[in-house]
Amino acid sequence: MSADERRSDAAEPDRTEGFGEGVLGRLLDLAHRLPPRLIAPSIAGELAGLGGRDVSVLLPDYGQLMLMPLPGPGLLAGEPEPIAGSAAGAAFLSGAPVEVPRADGVRLHLPLLGGGDVSGVLVLTLDAVDDHDRRILRRFARLVAELLTTGTGYTDRIVQARRLEPMSVAAEIQWSLLPPLAMTLPQVAVAGILEPAYQVAGDSFDYALNDDVLHVATIDAMGHGLDAATMATVAIGAYRHARRADIGLAEIYAFMDRAIAEQFGPDHFVTAQMMRLDTATGHLQWVNAGHPAPLLVRDHVVVERLESATTLPVGFGGEEPVISERVLRHGDRVLCFTDGLVEEREAGGEQFGEEQLIDWVNRAERSEDGVRAVVRALSHLLKEKRGGLTSDDATLFLIEWR
Repeated sequence: MSADERRSDAAEPDRTEGFGEGVLGRLLDLAHRLPPRLIAPSIAGELAGLGGRDVSVLLPDYGQLMLMPLPGPGLLAGEPEPIAGSAAGAAFLSGAPVEVPRADGVRLHLPLLGGGDVSGVLVLTLDAVDDHDRRILRRFARLVAELLTTGTGYTDRIVQARRLEPMSVAAEIQWSLLPPLAMTLPQVAVAGILEPAYQVAGDSFDYALNDDVLHVATIDAMGHGLDAATMATVAIGAYRHARRADIGLAEIYAFMDRAIAEQFGPDHFVTAQMMRLDTATGHLQWVNAGHPAPLLVRDHVVVERLESATTLPVGFGGEEPVISERVLRHGDRVLCFTDGLVEEREAGGEQFGEEQLIDWVNRAERSEDGVRAVVRALSHLLKEKRGGLTSDDATLFLIEWR
């Protein structure tokens, strides 16, 4: 028998479109030409074909207190839902679906997962749900996450939906600079948070995972308002430029130092901390330019401050910095923070201080939650403990070597 005859006798693969593929395919086919105003009705329309009703897309507000409903035809225009204590909040923080049986069916809360981050929650009601529904809806939610991420680049409606209160111009600049607040991958997880979310100016952070190396920077530009936001913009831009040139940490510090000094003169500075974590080996390196020492968390308890040699803040022309090193154990977490967190004064007038910070980190870590949930809970606990005071920007950034 010839090769052609053997091929003709072989069973042809089934190329017909299945039901689930049809649901995903229709939305995917529309994605490249879908105007922003049609994102919501397209989502709702496809879910109606699955029997879904009362559809909501919930997005976290910038302070991570509430989940805000995305408005649009076909979507349920309900009230914001608290992240703490709600089914939607549990799905957002855990990155896992949450199902709530009700008299009229099952209310499903599906995390919008994309690029290692959870950007919100897709909520709908079905009369009943089986494993086929769960598979289709899980994939559908991931497609919705990609649509919203892409849509944020060319419409303001998604950004506007996330606002619980007005935002300052300085905060607008800072939020436009930030990477996703969290990234969870098999080898490493990170999460950061800024406060006050709607008024932040000089604090920022940045990270990138290049092959096996995680790069992280946290910064705090002197001053307040637009001046601080402008300096932070230059500092983060210089950091990214130097990082992408594949130079060492000492050279990155020098490049940032020159950029700030040349742009703003000798009376301005930015404190900074730059890190590199080899996610294959756990080898951590860092340069500290005026920040508090990071905290090493092991088995959900702070075991030590990562004390190291420090150099002058960026912009002051410091000498070549000492590169500190440590080898992490699997599951170790490293918490970076800016001085606004510990130098804030409580209602009684005393500084909050690092000892109290360590105590509250240990309390938050007892939950054994993921990094995003821990950072969020810790930030809100600390703000409450300090009487809601935020006279200076405060940043938390947590790294977990997995």
